[in-house]
Amino acid sequence: MKVIPIYSLRLLLTLNLVVLLVYCILTLTCDNEKQIKKLKKEVSYLQDIIDGENEKSVNEELLPTIYAITPTYARWTQKADLTRLSQTLLHVKNFHWIVVEDADRKTLLVTKFLSNCGLKYTHLNAKTDQNFKLKDSDPNWLMPRGVAQRNTGLTWIRNNISPQTEGYLYFMDDDNTYDLQLFKEIRTTQLASAWPVGLSGGLKFEGPGFCKDGKVLSWYTAWKPERPFPIDMAGFAVNIKLLFQYKEAGFSNATPRGYLESHFLTGLHLTINDMEAKANQCTDILVWHTRTEKAKMKQEDKLIKLGKPSNPNIEV
Repeated sequence: MKVIPIYSLRLLLTLNLVVLLVYCILTLTCDNEKQIKKLKKEVSYLQDIIDGENEKSVNEELLPTIYAITPTYARWTQKADLTRLSQTLLHVKNFHWIVVEDADRKTLLVTKFLSNCGLKYTHLNAKTDQNFKLKDSDPNWLMPRGVAQRNTGLTWIRNNISPQTEGYLYFMDDDNTYDLQLFKEIRTTQLASAWPVGLSGGLKFEGPGFCKDGKVLSWYTAWKPERPFPIDMAGFAVNIKLLFQYKEAGFSNATPRGYLESHFLTGLHLTINDMEAKANQCTDILVWHTRTEKAKMKQEDKLIKLGKPSNPNIEV
């Protein structure tokens, strides 16, 4: 069914009232009761729709906010990844996007992008310690990633959000794929929740393996199953109030490979018994750990060396 914008409904209502008034003036006596009743019925119908839309808007304003922290770094596909993600987030109500650049200062590209993205956002930056910086030739699992950026996002929340705020914390990679249903699931979180992440850990999915009665009972993973929380960073959400209850909870570059999630969640004093099973008892995949293919720019580099660079005013 096609949804009519609220401003269009108000316009239609006004036009109907005008038509009714003009008709009465032209007929002088307004004795055509059938026509008048029809117009009144249409006006009443439109008014009911407007009242319903207004009530819906009020309810949406009362929704607790989802605070999502997204680390990002400069690369050829950065703007494309952020654009794709933002197009999804535009459909999420009461959402606050905390984007943290891996940089000494905020870049013009991300600054311009966020100012035009249409979302409520906070733009931060935090440079990764060079001792823990991956080289282009390194596998992405060699060192913990996003540590400084996620910690900076957590600090911002603790310094700028009231401890009494009703809301949720979620970590979002900028190149993942998200189903809108996921955000509805997050809003049902009481303390902490979990769900499987598709294409993660070299598996079809990784995370909760068996759930019953809304509780996570076991994990499905192939690597180090003894981890307290063998899940992907995109596979859980927590009540924002936990950040104020356990102010030291965060991330560390000293964390062993694959333990970032466990380090953070145990820092919040959580165990598997606390994890609420979402996504249809953890049988639905609502987020995928996708990765954008690294852009191959050999021809671009070749033209630069030949003194024929592309237009520097065109931002990719």
